Amino acid sequence: MSVENTKIIDFISEEGDNVILTISDHLQWDEENEHIFLLQEKINAYLMVIESGQLNEKHPASIGKKVTISVALKYEPNKNGVLFLSNVNDTLSHSGYGFAYTFIPKS
Repeated sequence: MSVENTKIIDFISEEGDNVILTISDHLQWDEENEHIFLLQEKINAYLMVIESGQLNEKHPASIGKKVTISVALKYEPNKNGVLFLSNVNDTLSHSGYGFAYTFIPKS
C-alpha cells in the first residue's frame, strides 16, 4: 500500500456519515514533480473507483455517505506540494467530495 500503487485503495474507514479513502504517502519531496505526478495519479485512480460505482459495490457501507479522500504524508510537503494539495482540495470540493491531508511526523 502506497502512493506508488494506483491499483489499490490503501485504507478505507468510516466516520459517521463519511467514508474516508486514505492514501499512504511515504515519499520525500526532493523529487517534487514526480511526487506530485504520483499523487495526482493515485487521486485520479480513487476518483475512478468512486465514480464507476466500484466503491459502493466493494464496500456497501459507503452507499449514501459523503466520500473524502485523505492523504497521510510521512514528510511535510514543500511550497509546491502545499499548493498542489490546496488545488486538489478546491477541485474535489467543487465536485462534491471531501479532501484532507495530514503530515504524520516520525516519532
